[in-house]
Amino acid sequence: MAVTRVGVVGAGQMGAGIAQVAAQAGYEVTLVDLKDEYVAKGIATIERSLTKFVEKKTLSDADAKATRGRVKTSTRNQDLAHCDLVVEAIVENAEVKRKLFAELDGIVGKDCILASNTSSIPITLLAAATKRPDRFIGMHFMNPVPLMKLVEVIRGADTSDATLSAVVEAGRKMGKEVHPCRDFPGFVSNRVLMPMINEAIFCLNEGVATAEDIDAIMKLGMNHPMGPLALADLIGLDTCLAIMEVLHRDLGDSKYRPSPLLRKMVAAGHLGRKVGRGFYPHGA
Repeated sequence: MAVTRVGVVGAGQMGAGIAQVAAQAGYEVTLVDLKDEYVAKGIATIERSLTKFVEKKTLSDADAKATRGRVKTSTRNQDLAHCDLVVEAIVENAEVKRKLFAELDGIVGKDCILASNTSSIPITLLAAATKRPDRFIGMHFMNPVPLMKLVEVIRGADTSDATLSAVVEAGRKMGKEVHPCRDFPGFVSNRVLMPMINEAIFCLNEGVATAEDIDAIMKLGMNHPMGPLALADLIGLDTCLAIMEVLHRDLGDSKYRPSPLLRKMVAAGHLGRKVGRGFYPHGA
């Protein structure tokens, strides 16, 4: 089960990053989103990232141009029909993802692997929306994708050995370190990370310390490269809330309840870097 052509659905920050690393690895990539403007924004993200790599001399100009040339774009899911692997990177909503996968299942070839970049939703639940649960897997990249080395691979109840092997090989070809985990809500990364971020938000809400001091304490005391509140702004507060809601609902433990301040900020539209305002102000 060899992968040579990769499709990515969703041209946001994560989807654009996945498309970039796949293209850098030599795969022919088709990047799809609902509107031309979304696709154009994704391509601009890729081009900025490649330019930075060239400036830092970690990628040659010729390789950057070749990478960009391997990324094709579309607003039609039908244009993914030729792909061997399709990675979904859309909104963190189970029903929206299931609807997409049911559609993709009828478009791609019988041997194509469908993968979700979900950060918390059970893979078995998503796979059940298709007729190929054996060729369905979780492929959770970290943000920012071109810089972060980890891909957390999650095997659903029916994921085959061949599918797992093909996806591990593809992830490694993209320059990632691939580590598997079982199909539980939040997997490993977000089951550990998100409660820490959520607790930092509780600390802020209760006046334990300022946002700056909470982040400085965690950076200096725990040797974290970024404080939890700054990281929440990078991830997106709406995404953080969605993950906490999955953990709270599916694990049934009150320790995963989202902070009221997190809910309040999402309701206000203060979602972090992507909108210019979160726990910190961010330039437009």
